[in-house]
This record gives sequence, C-alpha cells and structure tokens, in this order.
Amino acid sequence: MADYVYPPVIITIKGVWKYLGLKFDFKGIENLPQVGGAVICMNHVGYLDFALVGTAALPAKRYIRFMAKKEIFNHKIAGPLMRGMHHISVDRESGSSSFVAALRALRAGELLGIFPEGTISRSFEIDELKSGAVRLSMGAGVPIIPAAVWGSQRIMTKKRKPDFKRNKFPIHVAFGEPYRVEKGSDIAQAEADLKLRMQKLLDSVQANYPDSHTGQWWAPVRLGGHAPTIEQVRQESTSNTSIENKESN
Repeated sequence: MADYVYPPVIITIKGVWKYLGLKFDFKGIENLPQVGGAVICMNHVGYLDFALVGTAALPAKRYIRFMAKKEIFNHKIAGPLMRGMHHISVDRESGSSSFVAALRALRAGELLGIFPEGTISRSFEIDELKSGAVRLSMGAGVPIIPAAVWGSQRIMTKKRKPDFKRNKFPIHVAFGEPYRVEKGSDIAQAEADLKLRMQKLLDSVQANYPDSHTGQWWAPVRLGGHAPTIEQVRQESTSNTSIENKESN
C-alpha cells in the first residue's frame, strides 16, 4: 500500500509536538510486530490520542490505520487526509462495510488502531467496550495489542477548552504484550479479558506518570482527581437524552 500522505502528515505532527514542548515516554515498542497485522486497542481520553499513539509506533517503523467516525472523513480538510493515510471510516448506523474494510486491512498485514470504548471517556476511566475489536481479531486471525495513553486529555478533550500553550505536558503511551483470541471464544469473556488487560496497562502508565493526579480535573476520582465518575457521565447523558426527547415531542 503506497503511502504518500502519511509521511508529510507525520512531519507536520512532529512539528506540533515540538511547539507544544510535550515530554514523551513511550514503552512496549518491541510488542509491535515488524510485519503482519494486529489490532491495537487503546483507551480514549482526548482528541489527540490517535496522533499520539501513531507517533509512539513510529520507532517500530509501522503506520497504524485508525478506525474513526465517518464525520471526520466528511470534513473538507481532515477527510482527504484520513483517506490519504488509509484510515477506515466507521458508520455507526451501518457498520458492516467498515468491518469488512477493517478485516481486509488486517489480512493485508496492517496494524489497525481501535478505541473499543467507541468514544472519549470523560471519567478518564475505561468504560464498557464494544465487541468489534475482539471480532476483528478472531475474524482475521491476528493478535490484539492493548495500548494505554495518558496525558493527552490535558491538551484537548471533551467539554474542556483546548490548551495549546507550551505547557510541556508529559504524554505517556505504552503497548502491552500481544495475545490471541481463538476462534469460537466466548465474546463476552473475551471483551472482559481485553478490558482487564487494558486496565492493568493503564494502571501502570498512571503509576509512572510524573505529575500528581490529586485534585486535578484531568484525573479520575480513583486517583484523587475531580473528573466525573462513569456513573455521573451516564446520568448526565440520560438526562440530556430525556430533555431532547421532550423537546422533539
């Protein structure tokens, strides 16, 4: 697969990281295969997660093809870039074509990046996972590689004003050990196993993070932060949905 767009985009992104003065800590690069497909399953805390995880994979000389919502591909600027980098559009109302495209990429030996939670977690905890990652791993016969990213929420995340000043935020990304989900495995159990692996990796990344989490808006309650809990986010979502339904009637 020819890559004419990815290299110049990487140069631009590296320039952005340099301007922001980010302090990177990348671990587990050796867990990325030199050749062959794999499903990289990441937690999702900020809008820049995909670019940061993609940057972390560069020492392995691999590009990650990310699955992203179709709205990004419809953007007049981001859309051509996403297609040029061979990322995969996800239509949440009709996901079959996206699933087939992802399978095709994995079988062609690509690294596929997925956020199994489906959206940014405002609690900064790992929420419930969707089954797509597990099904893709089983269908393509490729391993799953858990990944954790931490610190990106301090730059740009949901319901917070972006902070693009030169703040030198620490950004940590870690890739866990690859493992396989055998065909015929129980999907629910496989999802639970994936979530546990992702949680352990995230715990390790958070434990080694140099800045204190105590009293910070960008840290979960579990670590002494002030982020809303998963339950609070769900209650807010339910309330908003209820209000929208009333207004539409």
